Amino acid sequence: MSDAHTTEVNENPKADGFNLPLFALPEAFQGAAEQNATRARQQIDKVKEASSEIALLLKEAYAINAKGAADYAAKLIEISNTNTSSALALMTNLISTKSLSEAIQLSADHGRKNFEITATQSKELWDLAKKVTTEGSEPLKKGFARALQTLS
Repeated sequence: MSDAHTTEVNENPKADGFNLPLFALPEAFQGAAEQNATRARQQIDKVKEASSEIALLLKEAYAINAKGAADYAAKLIEISNTNTSSALALMTNLISTKSLSEAIQLSADHGRKNFEITATQSKELWDLAKKVTTEGSEPLKKGFARALQTLS
């Protein structure tokens, strides 16, 4: 290579930020390398920004899901209390029955009523789980779309 088309090592003994010797390159290649390095830095900055946004979104989603899990657990405790009270009431009523037919009737009535209550409780739990899932995923959907736009 001729001296007219190269940059001497002594002019810039270290490459920008890499602490590697800069070899003599034709000026056209050096310009392209500098442009590529600039683009790479810009892309890295965009990725850092998107990564920060995603971290915030994940924290928000975690907080929403933690609250939803607590609400779900509270609902389970409420249902458990209701069912326990119902079972104890049945036991109390069965103890006071005077005949086998009365006990069977009481048990059948309780079973029918308990079935309806269980269906309602299951629907409430299902609705709560659906709400938690929707609320927890919504910020992620919006945020990931925004973070991906940042990258483009």
